[in-house]
Amino acid sequence: MNKWISVSLLAISSLALTACGDKQSGGQNTQSAEVKTYKWKMVTSWPKNFPGLGMAPEKFAGYVDEMSGGRLKVQVYGAGELVPGFQVFDAVSGGTAQMGHSGSYYWKGKIPSSPLFGAIPFGMTATELNAWLHYGGGLELWQEMYKPFGIIPMAGGNSGAQFAGWFKKEINSMDDLKGLKMRIPGLAGEVLQRAGAVPVTLTGGEIFSSLQSGAIDASEWVGPYNDLAFGFYQAAEYYYSSIWHEPGTGLEFLINEKAFNELPRDLQKIVEVAARAVNESTLDEYNARNNEALHQLQEKHKVKLRTLPEPVLAELKRITAEVMAEQASKDAGFAKVWESYSEFMASIREYHDLTLKEYYLNR
Repeated sequence: MNKWISVSLLAISSLALTACGDKQSGGQNTQSAEVKTYKWKMVTSWPKNFPGLGMAPEKFAGYVDEMSGGRLKVQVYGAGELVPGFQVFDAVSGGTAQMGHSGSYYWKGKIPSSPLFGAIPFGMTATELNAWLHYGGGLELWQEMYKPFGIIPMAGGNSGAQFAGWFKKEINSMDDLKGLKMRIPGLAGEVLQRAGAVPVTLTGGEIFSSLQSGAIDASEWVGPYNDLAFGFYQAAEYYYSSIWHEPGTGLEFLINEKAFNELPRDLQKIVEVAARAVNESTLDEYNARNNEALHQLQEKHKVKLRTLPEPVLAELKRITAEVMAEQASKDAGFAKVWESYSEFMASIREYHDLTLKEYYLNR
């Protein structure tokens, strides 16, 4: 565990437990009172202990156990161990599990606005998304959209900017996308569908075999860190680095509202603080590991990066604007969230153009 995170969590834990003891026992030593232990199940959309994605929920469970002094235990289940990866939302909503860890764009069939809290084409970066969620009203909107399902969402990590993906053929023009079967979820899938491609939804564990067998022609996944671990360079020759579909992919913790409300206030705060710690540490990890993995792919496995042609990116951006406008016209919830999202993105883009963009060019 990162040293500063460990110290911070222990300090917060001590304050929370002290406050709880003062409130519940009138300042008496809490060790003399009966201590209730809560046991939660967390289902995920990732393989058990998978680097990055799979370790985020494990970190959460560890933080909570340490801060609560063992009063809240969270057992983590990988995809398929308790429920399939794409049934995490239903499992948490229905009470099969008290928690889940997944990506919000998987639920766009239930909640059209859900991809806006995770990743959309030509959307916000990881730091911009976190700023909107925690200081721009995004989290409140997220909670509003999930409340009818009895779920409390919290940011659960971010994998950063994602490469365009692995392709078994070159993409030189929009014509090359026609009929292309590509594993790609969320609104990006709709964009590609309008471009003539065939979007396919698969769990991470199904991608490699589908590429090898020819069931799909291309796939995006996460980035160099996880792409290297899955060995995609052995199944598809062309690796496109152009970032368009997921510029900062936010992950989510889903918490059953009833289970959360049954916790004492100090344990609720521990859950919230642990989620924020995982959200930050996961992005830190991906920034470091993606860089390392990209060097391995290029130097050890001789992978050559390619970029999508500018006309292709321009057309995908045009189609994206079309898709977003149509989604907003069809769903009031989407329109409400999109208004907040797009206004924040436009505003912070001006600031970043004056600061980070200029700095990157001059560095």
